[in-house]
Amino acid sequence: MDLIPSFQVNHVDLVPGIYESRVDEIGGDCATTFDIRMKTPNKEPAVHPNAMHSIEHVIATFLRNDAEWKDRIVYWGPMGCLTGSYLIVKGRPKPQELLPLMLRAFRYLRDYEGEVPGATPVNCGNYLLHDLTMAKWEAARYVEVLESHPCFDYPVVQRIAVKGGTFFDS
Repeated sequence: MDLIPSFQVNHVDLVPGIYESRVDEIGGDCATTFDIRMKTPNKEPAVHPNAMHSIEHVIATFLRNDAEWKDRIVYWGPMGCLTGSYLIVKGRPKPQELLPLMLRAFRYLRDYEGEVPGATPVNCGNYLLHDLTMAKWEAARYVEVLESHPCFDYPVVQRIAVKGGTFFDS
């Protein structure tokens, strides 16, 4: 089987940022998946599952209510590795165009007061798996990254073409 594009990203050199992960054409329209990377993979601890669940609830609610972007938001959800989230939007904006939106969303979470939206047994499949305090701490860290040195270009693993196929070094 072919190695999927997200596994061809050089995770050794990847740092927190906003990256275009893939673009899909659906019925003549584009859907762009963005890698919203909060942590340096394999070098710092991943986001705790309880905090990531709260990040998912608060940010998803914010994005689907944002006056400028709500009609373009398709999906927001955590990566399995817990180092960030995926954001899928209609169209083909550049990662740099998402910077103001991600700053608004993560500042909103950083400063959020109240109950986690949808964190009830009726609304959530695992309503006890939340940690808003830690989610706010993670949001504050990510805001600092985006304000000081946002990254937008993936480090890509180079594949060497050899006779008879491709050499995979990982």
